[in-house]
Amino acid sequence: MKEVKKVVLAYSGGLDTSAIVPWLKENYGCEVVAFVADVGQGEEELVGVEEKALASGASECHIVDLKEELVSDYIYPTLQTGAVYEGTYLLGTSMARPIIAKAQVEVARKVGADALSHGCTGKGNDQVRFESCFSALAPDLHVIAPWREWELSSRESLLDYLAHRQIPCAASATKIYSRDANIWHISHEGGELEDPWNQPSDQVWTLTTSPELAPDKAEYVSLLVEQGQVVGVNGERYSPYQCLVKLNDIAAAHGVGRIDIVENRLVGMKSRGCYETPGGTVIMAALQAIDELVLDKSSRKWKETLSSEFSHLVYDGRWFTPLKDSILAAAQALAVDASGEVVLKLYKGQVVAVQKQSANSLYSEDFATFGEDDVYDQSHAEGFIRLFSLSSRIAALNKQKS
Repeated sequence: MKEVKKVVLAYSGGLDTSAIVPWLKENYGCEVVAFVADVGQGEEELVGVEEKALASGASECHIVDLKEELVSDYIYPTLQTGAVYEGTYLLGTSMARPIIAKAQVEVARKVGADALSHGCTGKGNDQVRFESCFSALAPDLHVIAPWREWELSSRESLLDYLAHRQIPCAASATKIYSRDANIWHISHEGGELEDPWNQPSDQVWTLTTSPELAPDKAEYVSLLVEQGQVVGVNGERYSPYQCLVKLNDIAAAHGVGRIDIVENRLVGMKSRGCYETPGGTVIMAALQAIDELVLDKSSRKWKETLSSEFSHLVYDGRWFTPLKDSILAAAQALAVDASGEVVLKLYKGQVVAVQKQSANSLYSEDFATFGEDDVYDQSHAEGFIRLFSLSSRIAALNKQKS
């Protein structure tokens, strides 16, 4: 076991990290500094977290506010690419990991630590995401992943471990779901969700209103978009973070943003999860509506490629790489003309863009109309079709000859 003097632990105040603090001290004989990332998980998650960390044995606790930076420097650039993992997942957990890892390294440098630690299990994606970021930002710091080392194997064993040491913890053996929350979303795993045949119970969802119980009257929301970024809601301009906060409140009331998926984890297994991303779902719909207006066919096809590649990059924890910089540069080039206004209709869990306009729109009613026009000579299409299908024509003629 490598000698460690001081370790910075990514601490949440939950059962796992509460047990990790004393475990690190007992097994490595080191000082443990707790690091808490405020990524918009909610005030109730942060109340008393410093006291919990110190009661668990941490020498100090650093709570770092990352909310504004998360939205402006990680979520918004990802949205410019249009990234959606496996066609459905809006990458809520994945996007938060790089900024948390970066801030953890910064705390480690500040306090003079020689090691980093996290509470990720050996089955999940997050261990890869955190440690890939650590490798890119602080390859000199040793990484300790207790779930890959200790003999504690269940929730009950963790509770017994803490009870034996008289360390307080609000967790109980009856906890059903594993959740991860930030300003962008909340995820739910475990309980009945482990069987894909089971429909999620009402206890799963915590952020959004059930679509069946949502208002019977639709609500319309207007978004102002500038170069692929939402900068205003209903005629008022806000920071990226405040735009998201406002849209979360509006969309959650209408049951918008719920998904239930089985995804492919990076480590090879499939997992079933339920996600709630109300404001993000509205933003994504607005950005797609602007793209429909301003991107030509080839550019949209290219963006589809960028979107797919970037979704896997973010999901796999490869944020601090040249590939990320390259894809973002391409996406930002495509977003230069992606400005305009979109009005979206929210109703019973659905969001639909019903009005859209842009000064850079390539849509022309003069050309597209089914009525009479004097700008498009339909006879020109015949020559285009003959050239467009020329290779197929030549292949068919060759077959006829043979």
